[in-house]
Amino acid sequence: QAQVLESGGGLVQAGGSLRLSCVASRRTFTTNAMGWFRQAPGKEREGVASISWSTGRTYYADSVKGRFTISRDSAKNTVYLQMNSLKPEDTAVYYCAATPPTQGATMRKEAYTYWGQGTQVTVSS
Repeated sequence: QAQVLESGGGLVQAGGSLRLSCVASRRTFTTNAMGWFRQAPGKEREGVASISWSTGRTYYADSVKGRFTISRDSAKNTVYLQMNSLKPEDTAVYYCAATPPTQGATMRKEAYTYWGQGTQVTVSS
């Protein structure tokens, strides 16, 4: 059974940092890219960042460029989201997702097949 597991959420003051981790059980499914998404109360789920396992190519939402960094450790099947200079508007549940093997890195949530349960990130002002 495919598994995508996030960790690292929490409460932080504005201007602070958090690092999210996501482990993909790639022994049980094949994926080409990973993405981070977030959903705030009353809002649609939106793409934050994505990365290709093979090339390392990355994509970012405009709202996080220069503050967030996505990276991967293929040996550990783990993707990270380093979040710096956090703002109250970054408060949301953050989800990690994996694409099917034919899909490259993308910010479109419809392209992702496997999803984690989410981890809460709360930024206080």
